[in-house]
Parts: sequence; structure tokens; C-alpha cells
Amino acid sequence: MNQGPEEKTVVLDPWPDEPPVIGPGHTFDTVTDKIADAVLKRPIGFGWLTGVAVAGMFLTGLMVAVTWLFLRGVGIWGINIPVGWGFAIVNFVWWIGIGHAGTLISAILLLLKQSWRNSINRFAEAMTLFAVACAGMFPLLHMGRPWLAYWLFPYPNSMGVWPQFRSPLVWDVFAVSTYATISAVFWFVGLVPDFATMREQAQSPWAKRIYGIFSFGWRGSARHWKRYEALYLLLAGLATPLVLSVHTVVSFDFAIAIVPGWHTTIFPPYFVAGAIYSGFAMVLVLAIPIRYYYHLEDFITMRHLQNSAKIMLATGLIVAYGYLFETFIGLYSGSTYEKFMLENRWFGPYAIFYWLLIICNILIPQVLWIPKVRSNIFALFIVSLDILIGMWLERFVIVITSLSRDFLPSSWGHYVATRWDYMTFFGTIGFFAFAMYLFIRIMPAISIFEMRMLLPQSAVAEPAEVSK
Repeated sequence: MNQGPEEKTVVLDPWPDEPPVIGPGHTFDTVTDKIADAVLKRPIGFGWLTGVAVAGMFLTGLMVAVTWLFLRGVGIWGINIPVGWGFAIVNFVWWIGIGHAGTLISAILLLLKQSWRNSINRFAEAMTLFAVACAGMFPLLHMGRPWLAYWLFPYPNSMGVWPQFRSPLVWDVFAVSTYATISAVFWFVGLVPDFATMREQAQSPWAKRIYGIFSFGWRGSARHWKRYEALYLLLAGLATPLVLSVHTVVSFDFAIAIVPGWHTTIFPPYFVAGAIYSGFAMVLVLAIPIRYYYHLEDFITMRHLQNSAKIMLATGLIVAYGYLFETFIGLYSGSTYEKFMLENRWFGPYAIFYWLLIICNILIPQVLWIPKVRSNIFALFIVSLDILIGMWLERFVIVITSLSRDFLPSSWGHYVATRWDYMTFFGTIGFFAFAMYLFIRIMPAISIFEMRMLLPQSAVAEPAEVSK
């Protein structure tokens, strides 16, 4: 029989030096079935239930900690005078940074027409939303009276109390809320064609109805695709500057203050690079288990893992330059306070955290220069976890060491986190993991239609051969 176009298999795309974007032998039908079946037909396994149970345990700890916080106030945390910012702000900056890779993968790489993004952009976008949700908790909880959070918004009121618009904390409200809104719309718009596919693939009437509601009547007509592509590109254009602006605004929380160690112009690019650094580390921490557990090696190939590792290596070098430049500024400035800040970081009560972050963020990631390490999945996973720990330590050092040693020795104080700080922090990790488990269970973790778009790119034109 002549091999029809619908039966033609796909040949690897001709990349001479890199692994392919998608594995061999796939057609439109096989791509659809493999991604959709992971949601619609795969039974709930013991591994998934165990992960949900562990994440739920940490999430329960978060609810207990937040309930006690509402009853007793922020005094249950380790904050004091002068360390009025503790784990809450450290974790806020850390979670916002993790959310940056999703927007970069989705928006910037889309505009740059990088096809390797298609396998990882869907769960990276979900990661962004869940990370921003975790980040948004901390400023509200740090207020001590989160039920009065609406005071931050400029609304007409009889008291005549308006937000201080010269404060970067107010800028954070607008920057983060805008970031969350654009990211959520961008993520949902990308899901619409796949919801329609899931609607057609589902066997359960309830599943068909639910996916049909969220697909907004999508039928895949030329008019639908034309409007979809215009909207998708528009949202990508709106999301792209947010990658730079949001964490720049977050860095202004520190940079416009006169506190030694904060008042420096290197913070905006330094924070943005650190955000992408930790964001891609989280992408690999998620991609590697999803790839293994759902047998998606044909879709999340070594090329995706290696490219993510290269981006981590590049942004890690920018972060290392930021550390070096901070040291140069402190020594070259001639300021007694800046020099003391450096000595306090190196040899003070929190020196162990500083040297650990140097090891985690600079020394260990240098193994990514070795091609064999970039091709070793277990090594990539360990290095990514190391970077996430190192970036959290960086935020801890920035916030705590500068505040704990004020201009006057009489104002010095030592910060020690309490069990409620740890419960809140690990509780948000549980919330993040719980949300990711639900996401990969009820929605396609990889974009179906975008993976289909890779097939013509990977196919090599072949004459129809007669096979018997």
C-alpha cells in the first residue's frame, strides 16, 4: 500500500550538534494520544498519591502557622528591631524569582522563535502562577493584619489615608499583580486549543462537558487560529518586559534604601539574572521527574535539558559578576559602613550562610561547563536543587545581614527564625507542590498543539514509497 500522509512517520530534525526537539516516529495522532492519555486514561498511581499526601501535609502546616499568626500576630516570627524583615521578605523575593523562567520560556523564546520551548512552556507557565501565588502570601502575612490589605490600594476613603507611592513596597503591589494577571491570561489562552482536544478525547460525559466549557467553543477553524495567534503574540509582547520590570521593582525594595549592602545600582540586573537562574533551576527540578514518571523522553528531550543548563550557566556567571561587583563597590567606595558590611558578611554571625551561597551559586554550578554533566540527568537534578538552595541563601544574606548590623552598635540585633517561620516557608513549598500535582493530573502538562507544530519542522520530505 502507498503510505498516506496521515501514516507518515517523522524523521529527526537535522541538528548537527544538538539532540532533536522531538523523538522519532511520531505523528499528529501519537502526539495527541500520548499527552492526553496521561490525563484521561492513566490511572492514579501510588507515586502520585504519595506526593499529594506529602505536599498536603506541608500545606496543612502552612494553614496551622497562618491561623496562629492571625491569632497572635507577627511576634510569633523571629523578627525584631532592627531586623524587621525576616523570612517573609526572603521567601517573597525567592518565589518571585522562581516564577520568572516561566514567562521567559513562554514569551521571550516564543518571540525569538525558539522551537525547543514547546515541550516545557506549559508546566513552566503553571509554575509561574503557583510561584507568584506563594510569593503573594508573604507581604500580606507580613502586614500582621492581612484583612486590611486593601489599604494598599488607592481607593477613596473617609480617613484620607493614601498609599505612599514613593515606596517601592507599593510598587510591588502593582508590579506583582500585573505580572500575575498577564501570566494567568497567557497561560489560559495557550490552553484553549488543548482543552478542545481533551474535550474530543475524553470518554466521560462530565469530562467532555468541563473541558468543553473551558475550550470556549473552539473548533479549530481558520478564523479561530488567526485570532488566537494574534492574541498570543500580543500577550507575549506584553509579558516580555515584565521579565525585566517585575524583579527590577522588587530589587528597588532594597536599592533605594540607604542601608549598607542595599544601596547599589547593580541590584536591578543582578536580581533579574538571579531570578532567571533560580527559575530555570526549578524548571529542571520539575521537568526531570515529569519526564521520567510519564515516560515523555520523546517530548522533553536531552536538548531541552541541556539548553536549560546552558541558560543556568550563563545567568550564574552574571550572578557571580554581581557578587564580585558588590565586593568592588564596598572596597572602592571608601565608606566605613560598606567595608564593615563586607567584613560582617565574610566573618560575622551569618558568615556560614554567605560562604554556603558562594559554594552553591558559583562553585558547584561550574560543573555545567562539562558536556558529560549536562548530559547526566541525575547530575542536572542535583545541581538544580543546589542552585535553588543557593539563591534562597542569597536572599537571606541580603536581607538579614544588612539589617542585623545597623549604623549604631547599640541598635544591633540577632535574627533567629522560629518554628513558625519554617512552617510557613515549607508550607508554601507544600502548596506549590500540591498545585503542581493537581495541574499535571487534570490538564495536559505539555502543549499538544505546539508539539504538533514541531512535526512538519522535524519531517524530512520523502517520496511515498511502496511498502508490502
